[in-house]
Amino acid sequence: MRKVFTIFFIASLIISGCAKKAKIKEGVTEVIFWQAMGGPLGDALELLVNEFNETHPDIHITSINMGNYTALSQKLMASIQTGNQPNVAQAYEAWIANMMEGDVIVPIQDFIDADPEFGEEEFDDIYPVFIKSNTIDGKLVSFPFNKSVRVQYYNKDILFQNDLDPNKPPKTWDEFREYCKNLTKDLDGDGKIDQYGTTMKISAWQFENLLLQAGGEIMNEDNTEPLFNSKAGIQALEYLVNILNVDKTGYLSPGFEGQRDFTAGKCAFYEDSSVSMAYMLRTGIDFNFGISAIPIKKTRRNIISGTNVVIFKSEDKKKEKAAWEFVKWFTDTKQTAKWSELTYYMPVRKSAFHEEAIKKRLEGNPEIASIYDQLNYATFEPQISEWFETRKYMEEHVIEKVIRGILTPQEALDNAAEMIKKKISKRDK
Repeated sequence: MRKVFTIFFIASLIISGCAKKAKIKEGVTEVIFWQAMGGPLGDALELLVNEFNETHPDIHITSINMGNYTALSQKLMASIQTGNQPNVAQAYEAWIANMMEGDVIVPIQDFIDADPEFGEEEFDDIYPVFIKSNTIDGKLVSFPFNKSVRVQYYNKDILFQNDLDPNKPPKTWDEFREYCKNLTKDLDGDGKIDQYGTTMKISAWQFENLLLQAGGEIMNEDNTEPLFNSKAGIQALEYLVNILNVDKTGYLSPGFEGQRDFTAGKCAFYEDSSVSMAYMLRTGIDFNFGISAIPIKKTRRNIISGTNVVIFKSEDKKKEKAAWEFVKWFTDTKQTAKWSELTYYMPVRKSAFHEEAIKKRLEGNPEIASIYDQLNYATFEPQISEWFETRKYMEEHVIEKVIRGILTPQEALDNAAEMIKKKISKRDK
């Protein structure tokens, strides 16, 4: 325990030291912002934060990168315990629920109610899924920040070389399986497959989408009973097994290996987050690539991913108000369009599509419209910590064990359902 405290103490000293590096002019309200954006995403965030600071001379956002979401979560918990939390931070829904219980954040609704510039028209411009996913007990408590959807990346050259229309990627599960069968080949005649239809990594997010597309649900409406161990859940897992083990037109690639293999032309299709595009463009793609919505089965329902932002309570109310000014500015039409252009995160507002940056992207790649359209059918994960604890189990003990042939889909899903039931019952006691 002493070791853990020492680590957090040292971390807090480092953080406070970083925050003091920038010289803040007298009369300027400093807002400490903890985030976990790295690589091209971090570069884009820095650009926008600098723009805010330049255009708001009475406010200075000190943006501090925590490295990754795990570190951010740990440091937030430690800071809350000691009363040294930042003014603004990225946070997942499960964290936010705990923060609300601990009474350490100011609900965003409070700022909106007191802001004459943020009326009904502004509210209606934000995609409903983002409002719903940030609402707890009927109150908007946080605000959408970096939101992504899963997308289908594909190699147009490979499709063209195999007499397939490069501008018409597969739109259904069945079509995707057929495309993968046609595009898995031994190109040099050595008896080994050197071009696959697809590659994939074990992903709870992918399973969630497949489950919903098959007509299933993760949990019941009040998040007290798991529903994923259903016929739809079995179909979702069988779909993965068919591609990997039956058709043998795909293979597993952990971490960023799938991105690298796709950009190297080793597979025709690769499904991942929309923001993977920012990383792949940075490393370079030397073929004509396409990007479209993920294939569907019965429904187009899909799960959004990414964090929101929360504003912490402060003894200095000027800091709270300044934090809201930053959040409001960052998610306004011009900035959310620019954020989407730079990172391939989804714009928060519908009006972003009237901005030149997004319009040009759609003109040059009309198939991208199907990605943004997914927001109209999007939903979100259960807002309970038990589901976030179960996600890792789903990857390691459900998806992987089914793919490896260790468990049947029903056995694996039933095990996960029993586990989350126990977690929920412990909480309710």
